[in-house]
Amino acid sequence: MSDRKGDGRSGGRMLHTRVKTARGRKSSSTRWLQRQLNDPYVIEARRQGYRSRAAFKLKELDARFHLLKPGQRVVDLGCAPGGWTQIAVEKVNPEKTGGQVVGLDLLEMDPVAGATNFVCDFTDDDAPDRLKALLGGPVDVVLSDMAANTTGHPATDHLRIIALLELAYAFAVEVLAPGGAFLAKVFQGGAESDLLAQLKRDFTTVRHAKPPASRKDSAETYVIATGFRRNAEE
Repeated sequence: MSDRKGDGRSGGRMLHTRVKTARGRKSSSTRWLQRQLNDPYVIEARRQGYRSRAAFKLKELDARFHLLKPGQRVVDLGCAPGGWTQIAVEKVNPEKTGGQVVGLDLLEMDPVAGATNFVCDFTDDDAPDRLKALLGGPVDVVLSDMAANTTGHPATDHLRIIALLELAYAFAVEVLAPGGAFLAKVFQGGAESDLLAQLKRDFTTVRHAKPPASRKDSAETYVIATGFRRNAEE
């Protein structure tokens, strides 16, 4: 990331912000706040007007795998607070190209210019059909940065994460146009073997990647499937 005015640096040296422990604030919260204030991606996101540091994850993955293009139709699952949606709009440029960007999340968020926001719990039985009705046709890219609320029990959390990934994948298979792409968050060792086999059957190329913007201590990684080739009616 470039050394620019306003990004928290001075004379080529990162200025470190210390956070004092306030009454009633847990030490873990203080550590989290201090990490946020000194995170170069957080600082750069604020400078560029992105709503979250996660915007850089998609930006870096797209730079590597060339997923997003002008005029595409893109779905962003788990879009709040909107960082990925912002990047998708930048790349697709719906207002000038006729493309479409639709972001879905169970949390409300401020609208992103050029995108359609859809507030819905994707785990609801009717959510995929409601979203398909809104789209009105095939899409080129399905993005999913969805993550389940953690319980602290690793086995349970892993099952919840895989369940969300499977839901996103099932939706992608139903809506993707031939040659389309699917990008989704996974954890630990990546996609489960059964799901990975399905992805390899349905797409010409399947890879895992961890963008530089993902924190080193995070278990998250992403699966990138390109070249959709399966007919959903089969």
